Amino acid sequence: MTAGERAGAAEPAAGQRAGAAEPAAGQRAGAAEPAAGQRAGAAGAAGARSVTEPDPPQVLVNAAARPHVPGAARTSEPLRVHRKLPGYAPTPLVSCPGLAADLGVGTVWVKDESWRLGLPSFKMLGASYAVCRELVEHLGHEVDWDTVDDLRAAVTALGPLTLSAATDGNHGRAVARMARLLGTRAVIYVPGGTVPARIAAIESEGASVSVVAGDYDAAVHRSAQDASENCLVVSDTSWPGYTRTPARVSEGYSTIFAEVAEQLTAARAGMPDLVVIPVGVGALAAAVVRHYKAEGQERSPFLLGVEPRAANCVLESLRAGDLATVPGPHPSIMAGLNCGTPSQIAWPLLAAGMDAMVAMTDDWARRAMRALATAGIVAGETGAASLGGMFAVCQTVQGGPVREAARLGPATSVLLLCTEGATDPQAWEAIVGRPPPVPHRPGPS
Repeated sequence: MTAGERAGAAEPAAGQRAGAAEPAAGQRAGAAEPAAGQRAGAAGAAGARSVTEPDPPQVLVNAAARPHVPGAARTSEPLRVHRKLPGYAPTPLVSCPGLAADLGVGTVWVKDESWRLGLPSFKMLGASYAVCRELVEHLGHEVDWDTVDDLRAAVTALGPLTLSAATDGNHGRAVARMARLLGTRAVIYVPGGTVPARIAAIESEGASVSVVAGDYDAAVHRSAQDASENCLVVSDTSWPGYTRTPARVSEGYSTIFAEVAEQLTAARAGMPDLVVIPVGVGALAAAVVRHYKAEGQERSPFLLGVEPRAANCVLESLRAGDLATVPGPHPSIMAGLNCGTPSQIAWPLLAAGMDAMVAMTDDWARRAMRALATAGIVAGETGAASLGGMFAVCQTVQGGPVREAARLGPATSVLLLCTEGATDPQAWEAIVGRPPPVPHRPGPS
């Protein structure tokens, strides 16, 4: 697949891909900076019209957020690693003028992570980089490798090795794929209630899957017990004494934003005014903060995080001014965001860098899935969360404080992170009304 091609899907009629034909003047990101007093108001702004929502969103504007976060810095090392992996290509950046009109903003860009490195989510970026770096630590020296086969040969010298992880689906499958590529075992723990399709997908990578009684945090606790000389725990969240690996998982996500910068430049567009991020434990959000609020930048966008209403651990942590746990059960269909406690290493970046949070019910995600499908983008429940959060902010009275703080208006450019494809095809069909298209699925080499 070339950098400009979508895997297995026709070019969306409703939007344009960055780096292909230049968007029309009214669709270009960064065409004009919002005026200081500009707001998305109820009068005349499509994005602020009222909708009937029986369970409205919960919002919080973070008064402690800074335009630049001390210690935040960009990195290009993960991209160098990812370019060596089989099937690497930048994922599409799609301009969606129809969504921009629905939200009452100038431009909407969707970074489409529905197919990344042979898997239907962005998680392979973090898992692959963390595994590669942890293997170097395990070996005790750097490895000179150009292909996965080179790395596999180095790993074989270690003897029997197992990778262990906890997951709601996507991270565990990515760890299992890395184990498959490197010829190691994988043991993956999932919380009770994980849908069979996601378990089957992990097992298809050759991994052993164990269902843990309890929520995601319980699965994390069980995976942590596997740590040994012959078992590397690859978690995307952290706890006391375990920070290096999840930090590398988060660093791995930096490739997304390096690609976005190149794609926006190719489209003659500037940095977005607003970036919307689905938030679980906060690993991806921390990567966003490191990129867009790095020290020394001239300007930074407004960062909005989206969580399920029943698993709004980052929102509650920001409200409390310290790490907070939201007890389960966490039943949202946005399974990748069903997390009760933020990552300890992500928290300082989130506390200083996230400008606002919105916690929403599942109906917003369902609506976003249908809207993205209309735009030619196959987004799963978690993948659609960013757009769902924007709908909730732009189309309810409760979203007013965020609209005002972000200065949303008809010149605002918005970047939405769509983090997964149809990881539960039956659910996607039930929500969207048709089967998801089957992407090209090359096996690992």
